[in-house]
Amino acid sequence: MTAATAMKRVGQLTALAAAFAAVPASADFGLLNMTEGVTESSREIYGLHMTIFMITVVIGVGVFGAMFYSIFRHRKSRGVTPSKFHHSTTMEIVWTVIPLVILVAMAVPATQVLIDLDDTSGSEMTVKVTGYQWFWGYEYRGEDVQFLSRLSTDSDRARRLDSGIKPASVDNYLQNVDQRLVLPVDTRIRFQITGADVIHSWWMPDLGWKKDAIPGYVNEMWTEIEEPGVYRGRCAELCGRDHGFMPIVVEALPKAEFETWLANRQASGEGMTADADATPDTDGELAAR
Repeated sequence: MTAATAMKRVGQLTALAAAFAAVPASADFGLLNMTEGVTESSREIYGLHMTIFMITVVIGVGVFGAMFYSIFRHRKSRGVTPSKFHHSTTMEIVWTVIPLVILVAMAVPATQVLIDLDDTSGSEMTVKVTGYQWFWGYEYRGEDVQFLSRLSTDSDRARRLDSGIKPASVDNYLQNVDQRLVLPVDTRIRFQITGADVIHSWWMPDLGWKKDAIPGYVNEMWTEIEEPGVYRGRCAELCGRDHGFMPIVVEALPKAEFETWLANRQASGEGMTADADATPDTDGELAAR
């Protein structure tokens, strides 16, 4: 490749980069990045992610910049002759020690965050999460409240072949459930996560973590939601035919509203037991219609 061709290619790449830079600021680039979340731990994870991302960007720019500069400045057409040395103990030490220091600097804060996520001590309430094929079971430990959370009826009907329902007409298609997991804000909540049949994975991006639901084993995590709202997640482990149809919806309420909700649930007796075998016969319903 001649010098003129190389410069032409550089010019084309520069123009392409400028075109991307000219994209309107209204573009939602946040969809391409990790969710910052609504908990302190999720923000710590997000900050750690961005810090390591910037470190890798700087390393990439430095390495590829030096490589491309060396290729351009020391090409054969300029009459440059190759160096004859074969070994440099100093260089080997440098390119071993520097990456080691960088890795340790990234590993220490990452380890601290992981240790903190697994420390469920001091929790004010406990919720047991059980994964089924293909829905979720929730139990408020010590509160005599438990229920199953399935894909909402509207989404379940619209997803079926020849249903005649346009998915775009369904609110939060495939992201709604019939019963939300209701939690209080500003409360340290322990989650005990397990599976009833195969391995599932309870993933809530806004909480900053996911945890596998493994049959015969209980994983524990904790969270403390700071902002009231509705947050959505899904199963993150391929678990069978309807893996893509078992969303998670968490509704975070102020403490007073949560206590009222919990008292009403206890008083009504609704959801005191969770029968995983009582799966709605949606196919039968559609056939009848």
